[in-house]
Amino acid sequence: MSLVKSISGIRGTIGGRVGEGLNPVDIVRFTAAYATQRRAALGENNTIVVGRDARLSGHMVDALVCGTLMGMGYDVVNIGLATTPTTELAVVHEHAAGGIILTASHNPKQWNALKLLNEHGEFLNDAEGKGVLSIAEKEDFVFAEVDALGHMTHKDYLPQHVEDVLALKLVDKEAIEKRDFTVAIDCVNSVGGLAIPAILKALGVKHIIELNCTPDGHFPHNPEPLPQHLTEISELLKSGKADVGFVVDPDVDRLAIICENGEMFGEEYTLVSVADYVLTHTPGNTVSNMSSTRALSDVTRAHGGEYSASAVGEVNVVTEMKRVGAVIGGEGNGGVIYPECHYGRDALVGIALFLSHLAHKNMKVSELRRSYPEYCISKNRIDLSPELDVDAILAEVKNIYRNERVNDRDGVKIDFADGWVHLRKSNTEPIIRVYSEAATMEEANRLAQEVMKVIGNW
Repeated sequence: MSLVKSISGIRGTIGGRVGEGLNPVDIVRFTAAYATQRRAALGENNTIVVGRDARLSGHMVDALVCGTLMGMGYDVVNIGLATTPTTELAVVHEHAAGGIILTASHNPKQWNALKLLNEHGEFLNDAEGKGVLSIAEKEDFVFAEVDALGHMTHKDYLPQHVEDVLALKLVDKEAIEKRDFTVAIDCVNSVGGLAIPAILKALGVKHIIELNCTPDGHFPHNPEPLPQHLTEISELLKSGKADVGFVVDPDVDRLAIICENGEMFGEEYTLVSVADYVLTHTPGNTVSNMSSTRALSDVTRAHGGEYSASAVGEVNVVTEMKRVGAVIGGEGNGGVIYPECHYGRDALVGIALFLSHLAHKNMKVSELRRSYPEYCISKNRIDLSPELDVDAILAEVKNIYRNERVNDRDGVKIDFADGWVHLRKSNTEPIIRVYSEAATMEEANRLAQEVMKVIGNW
């Protein structure tokens, strides 16, 4: 069994002993700790939004979380089966003290999680998250007496989410409708099966081929939208039955795109293409995390803007976006963050902007992909013995490559003329993650091996 506690929430495999898995006792403890932290931060704001993906454990976790929140004196707006970005938007619309998203994102069916939001519908920052962990550790919370118990209402926020996306100035429904696209989708039998058809129909797409759109939590394949897991929709595209394919993860914050010929557009290039469209109409700055493709920087500078890299993690990307006033940002895993809608990764926003871009370009998806700088990312890891000082190793790597452009905001990233290598220590195991990028996979692997060899001599 696994139980992982972090500033963004608690996640784990369902069942097991207390403290060893995601079980009712730990769910109640962390929900109560979150409610206590929210009350200390916001006082009289008495509303919290709860939404969930379609996981098999969802009903159980939902009942425990909502019951605990009411037991802490909070009124719960339960939006039921809902995407992560829908829940984030609901917090804002409800003027709530926060929100809890019940989803383990791309993890397999045995996992679930409580993802914690602040009053802006954004993930808790470092201080807030550590506060929740401290309260949970001490069990420093007090439940409400009978006359102060909270109440629960049920709402469906998907129509509001769709309305918010269609209201964006750069979403061109008329152009999309005119192109008469045929769109294939794979929603891994989770809440995307509700949300993605809804947004496509609202955008005027009349021909939708639905794969795995029953939100029952029985994932038909590994739910992480990586190429090796997307063979079914790829084969469908190869047969010439659709103009484009979209794949989402179980909570619909990540978007993968499939070309009309069945080839992968590349998760890294979801953000690149959407940013190209946004920057064409609203010049400005962009942000992605340090392990994302350099192509976003190239496209941003081609439009006259400035690119900034943040530490890995959505909360860090959002913080940097606000700092530099970015008009678009996100992460290379297919996460698009468009502040005109909200500060959260949102596949519905990504689809609407991508189809608008594709409609304006009047080209095939594969042609659009070839119009962007070509880079390949290699992902490696180095296993270390627990007694080694990882921080000292990274400091030595930084020193060895001091004549290159080095960024140590999150591990060590070395920018070479024709590529980069990013090293980060894991928060949960004694390993160093080594990501590298170059024009070819061979060169990306060579750069990674060069740096890994330095560590191997430690």
